[in-house]
Amino acid sequence: MATVIAECCQNHNGDLGILKEMVWAAADAGADWVKIQSISANELTRRERFEQGVIVDGEQKTIKRPYQPEYERLRPMDLDDDAHVWLIEECERARVKPMTTVFSRARIPFLASLPWKAIKVASYDCASFPMLRELMAHFEHLYISTGATHTREIEQAAELLAGHSYTFLHCVTVYPTPLDSLHLARLDFLRRFTPSVGFSDHSLVPRDGIKASLAALWLGADTVERHFTVLPPDQTRDGPVSINPEELAELVRYARMSPEELGSQVLEQIGDHQALLGLADRPLSAAEELNRDYYRGRFASRVGDGFVFNWQESPVHV
Repeated sequence: MATVIAECCQNHNGDLGILKEMVWAAADAGADWVKIQSISANELTRRERFEQGVIVDGEQKTIKRPYQPEYERLRPMDLDDDAHVWLIEECERARVKPMTTVFSRARIPFLASLPWKAIKVASYDCASFPMLRELMAHFEHLYISTGATHTREIEQAAELLAGHSYTFLHCVTVYPTPLDSLHLARLDFLRRFTPSVGFSDHSLVPRDGIKASLAALWLGADTVERHFTVLPPDQTRDGPVSINPEELAELVRYARMSPEELGSQVLEQIGDHQALLGLADRPLSAAEELNRDYYRGRFASRVGDGFVFNWQESPVHV
């Protein structure tokens, strides 16, 4: 049986009432984990090249994502320390396991003080080796997305993680991800490093439903992470790539199926699945490189008057 992670991301809009509804809806649907994101708007970095973006000879070299509008969007959705404690207690009441994604090394001591059993690392930090070392010292299991990571960086991360319990999650950092750009054959590539391999699904729900997750399960993913919402798709930024409680229950049902049953469902719902396989070992696309450039370093630890990025060896804790 595969593990299902209901990724709440910021679909709670900073409202603990909505988050409580998400926790119980995910538990009722049978999810194994309810996951939040430990984002702090105060750790958002201002990098000049993203203020206007860069276009050279008609080609996009840097995306445009100005600091101030992004800060103002994120600030109301911050979950403070008390909210993290509340979430863990609420998940215990709902009998579902809590998890979070860490976005800066400065947050690790606080998060490590709470009774999480596992923690998530976003794909933009798969190669943030100082962060991985700190997390290994505090958490039993790491779920690490690999989407925005180059092959050599994944190899180096696996070398560092040797002897520790971890799962590599395949994803494609294009939002939303078209089905013909999924490269689900990447699951086999990741099995070179760990037997625990999963999929973080960013496909467009109104168009594709949960077909991508179904195919990943059939191909042997032992974990599926899926954005989750209890709100209409137009009420949150991630709504279009988020499944509702009914779709989450369907995903859980697939996660409990045998390979033979999954194969029948793939034939029935997808038919020709070859377009979903893509390449096992591949370079990042131009769109993924642009997203990597922005999101890797989007958040960092405030130290004095500056920032320390997650991949830098500089100390961040005092």
